[in-house]
Amino acid sequence: MMRLISRWQNSAGERVRIALNLKGIAYHYVPVSSLEPGEYRRLNPQGLLPALDFGGGHIVPQSSAILAYIEETYPDPSLLPEDPALRAMARGFAAHIASEMHALTVQRVRHFLRDDLGGGETEVKRWLQHWLRLGFAALEETLAQRQSPSPFCFSDSPGWADLHLIPQMNNARRLGHDLLAYPLLLAVEQRCVTLDAFRSARPEAQPDFPKTDSPA
Repeated sequence: MMRLISRWQNSAGERVRIALNLKGIAYHYVPVSSLEPGEYRRLNPQGLLPALDFGGGHIVPQSSAILAYIEETYPDPSLLPEDPALRAMARGFAAHIASEMHALTVQRVRHFLRDDLGGGETEVKRWLQHWLRLGFAALEETLAQRQSPSPFCFSDSPGWADLHLIPQMNNARRLGHDLLAYPLLLAVEQRCVTLDAFRSARPEAQPDFPKTDSPA
């Protein structure tokens, strides 16, 4: 059985969990905190989460590469629309999230801005809100321009674009970004969050999610 090494608060890992769930692929979730010190860096020299271990010493880093491997190895059901144009649009939508929005707002970027460049919390917040606002506005307009609107981003069922969108929206809320200006994105989210493939991939559903003591 393949192993997915990740962390509860890792939206890239959440994307992969959703994909595996949508395809019904069994996997073993390995919290990175359960590994010995230095072991993860040995397995994945990039040191970033997540990584997929599919046996035979093969470790695949980066969620985009992992998702491509999953789609190519387990083609049914496909995470991409049948129409080539829609497939390209779904990939472009997802790439905007992974390569532009997520890459500019991840924790290591925020910490570098604050600790190494001396930016205060106000400056870091301005940075986050700027890139999140630009990113979500572009995604909202992309859905508005669809020639044939669909319940999910580009299909009648959730797939490649949706599994990128939902974790990014969760991240935005955690970072204090107001999503009310994006009704089309919110409508897709409302449909996704009712599905077990998305619910079971949520951070709070992971075994390493911090547990709080029950009130006495």
